[in-house]
Amino acid sequence: MRSKHLVSAVYACLITTYLLVAQGAVADGSFQPMAIPSTSPAREGFSSERLERINDRMEEAVDEGIMVGGHGVIARNGAIVFNETWGLADREAGRPMSDDALFRIYSMSKPITAVAVMMLHEEGRFLLEDPVSQYLPELQGLSLAQEDENGNLVSKAPNRQPTIRDLLRHTAGMTYGIFSNTGVDKLYRDAELLRAPNLAEFSKRLGTLPLLFQPGARWHYSVSVDLQGRLVEVVSGQAFGDFLKERIFEPLGMKDTFFVVPEEKQSRLAALYSPKGTVMDWNTPWPFNAETELEPADPELTRPYLDGSLFQSGGGGLISSTDDYLRFALMLANGGHLNGAQLLSPKTIQHMQKNHLGSADSTGIWGMDGFGLGVGIIDSTAGKSGELGADG
Repeated sequence: MRSKHLVSAVYACLITTYLLVAQGAVADGSFQPMAIPSTSPAREGFSSERLERINDRMEEAVDEGIMVGGHGVIARNGAIVFNETWGLADREAGRPMSDDALFRIYSMSKPITAVAVMMLHEEGRFLLEDPVSQYLPELQGLSLAQEDENGNLVSKAPNRQPTIRDLLRHTAGMTYGIFSNTGVDKLYRDAELLRAPNLAEFSKRLGTLPLLFQPGARWHYSVSVDLQGRLVEVVSGQAFGDFLKERIFEPLGMKDTFFVVPEEKQSRLAALYSPKGTVMDWNTPWPFNAETELEPADPELTRPYLDGSLFQSGGGGLISSTDDYLRFALMLANGGHLNGAQLLSPKTIQHMQKNHLGSADSTGIWGMDGFGLGVGIIDSTAGKSGELGADG
C-alpha cells in the first residue's frame, strides 16, 4: 500500500529520521568535524528486524516508481544505528544513491534559520515581541486584504503589525503564493516574490503586499521564514549565507551545506523529479499528489542552486547532506551543543519546543499538535509521521 507521506516527495528524496535524545558530545575545544559514531541497533534498544522493514518499504517505493532514491539515517544517544541508501541519485545517468549525496532540503532549511534568529535573540539584539518593521522599515504599515461581496480584495488596517514571534510561529498573516490560491496568493505570484534576486529585494516586494489574515490570529505556512533570513542580515550586518556558514555550519562541521553548490561538488547533487504531466515552477500552485510516474523536473528549478540567481531562501533554499543535517539535529538534541560549539543554551532550545500558538487558530496545522519557535510540536508520535520538534 502506498504511503501518502512518502509519495508527497517529488524529487530524489532525502529521508532522515532523528530520534532527538540527548547526546554525549565530545568537547575537544576545536571546531573540526567530529566523526559521528555508529553502533549496533540492539545496543540502543532497536530491533534489527523492524529496522529492516524500512528497507523493504523504500525498496518497494523505488520499484513502484514513486521514489527514485533516498538516504535514511537513525541515531540515538549520539550514535548511528541505521544508515541505508536506496535507488538512484540520478535515474537518467544511472548514478546510484550514495551516502554523501547532496539534496535540496527545502523546508528542512527552516529550523536552521530559526536557530540563527534565536542566536541573535540570545545576544539581546531584539525582543520576540518587537514589530518586524522596527528592523525592516519597508514592512511598515502592512495592510490587511479582505474579499468584498463581489470577490474583490479590499484593504483595511490590521489590529496590529506582525512581530518577530509571529514570523517564527507562522502567525504573521503572510502566505506562500504557491501552496494555495487565495487572492493574496495570486498577488504574491504576480509580484514574483519567490523570484527576487536577493533578500533585500524580497523584503521590499513583500512590503508592497497585503496580509492574508490578522497577525496572531491563526497558523498559516508562509514566507515568514524567508523574512527571518533578511532579519538576520540586517541585525547581524552579514549576508545571511555568511552568517549561517560562520556561526552554524563551520562550528558544527557541516561542510556540505550551502545555498549554491560549489562546482567541485555538483556531481554529488541528486537529480530533481516531478509527477509526470505536471507543471512545477515558482509562479503557480504546486501539485502535491505524487502517486504517479516521475519524470525529470524543469532544469530551471535547479539552476538557482548552481548559479545563485535567486535570494538565499531560509525557508527552503539550502542544499545539504544527510551527515550534515544529522549534525544539526544532534546539536538540537544535545541542548544546543555539538563538536565543541555551543550554539544555543539548553533553555533556549526548550523554549523553542514549547507551543507558542496560544489562542491562535491552529485548525490548518499539518499533523502537529502545536507550533513553537521555528519547529512544529508533536505531543505523541502515535499514528503520526515525524518526531517531537519536527519542522512544520
